Amino acid sequence: MSVRRADSLGGRAAIVGIGATEFSKDSGRSELKLAVEAVRAALADAGLAPADVDGLVTFTMDTSPEITVAQAAGIGELSFFSRIHYGGGAACATVQQAALAVASRVADVVVCYRAFNERSGRRFGSGVQHREPTAEGTALGWNLPFGLLTPASWVAMAAQRYLHTYNLTPEAFGHVAVTDRRHAARNPAAYFYEKPITLADHAASRWIVEPLRLLDCCQETDGGQAIVVTSVERARALPRPPAVITAAAQGAGRAQEQMTSFYRDGLTGLPEMDVVARQLWRTSGLAPTDIDVGILYDHFTPFVLMQLEEFGFCRPGEAADFVADDALPLNTHGGQLGEAYLHGMNGIAEAVRQIRGTSVNQIPGAARTLVTAGTGVPTSGLILGTDGA
Repeated sequence: MSVRRADSLGGRAAIVGIGATEFSKDSGRSELKLAVEAVRAALADAGLAPADVDGLVTFTMDTSPEITVAQAAGIGELSFFSRIHYGGGAACATVQQAALAVASRVADVVVCYRAFNERSGRRFGSGVQHREPTAEGTALGWNLPFGLLTPASWVAMAAQRYLHTYNLTPEAFGHVAVTDRRHAARNPAAYFYEKPITLADHAASRWIVEPLRLLDCCQETDGGQAIVVTSVERARALPRPPAVITAAAQGAGRAQEQMTSFYRDGLTGLPEMDVVARQLWRTSGLAPTDIDVGILYDHFTPFVLMQLEEFGFCRPGEAADFVADDALPLNTHGGQLGEAYLHGMNGIAEAVRQIRGTSVNQIPGAARTLVTAGTGVPTSGLILGTDGA
């Protein structure tokens, strides 16, 4: 793959299984157990056995190593195992890695997984508590002394500039929160099931870091999610309709840092997602008008608006109106604001359900879904389609 040309990965692999634990605030069990539960559920959904698996992919942040998950899940020999860096930015890249392994015949069946006790255990929202000496830690050191200690504070810098540049108020962000929670309210798996909100609720929620309110920030979740990838040919013989990987991409922009890329030429966009968008459109031959459902990473509402603009769904500064008009079905599972914060892996599962026609908020005739991973960091994205779409 290159940022300068289309790649040949599209159409050679498919997602055939999805599985998750319940989403909670206190799972009461280890992250390894959550990972294994999700992996077994995904394999059962795919109609495959642990013995069929020869590849595993996860995040560098995951505490459950591939060989440990393989042993605990009853998986035998592995010919492929891989990890992706940069937190939530890794989500779609795990599927890309799996597809690359399948397409090159390095592995036949690859399971991607992510599991954590992010509410009852490590609290990502609490920001930097301790960090081993690294180049990344040094970069953060330029911001921490000035009070930029948490993810919300890092995003607030860009959010404030976005509002100023386009003469908007924080209400612009509320449309994303309301949309997500509307879908979550109809999703029994969502933490905020039967709990929709209004723009007034958003405006009344307390400040976290201006201009971000509580309802602009994703929740913290305990849980696990797994995704099974194999070849399109094998997928056709399995029980579930395959979600074909039409295109997959990773992206990092110039002057990229982790959440603190404040020294770029501007703060109102997401250059790393622009790299992903260009690769996905180029490789798939599709355009924004071809997408039926958007599953956009929503750890913070402002970055959903910026993603819509980077992908060309609307012009810069117009995404709030785009969301308010329901111009694109968005985060139909409830997103990380409404369903669960699983570093984006639950969003990939929802994209698969839309392709299968089994979402609780099903979009009729959905044949192509766009999925994105974490923003503000090096990131990734997918376009999934029906077989033959």
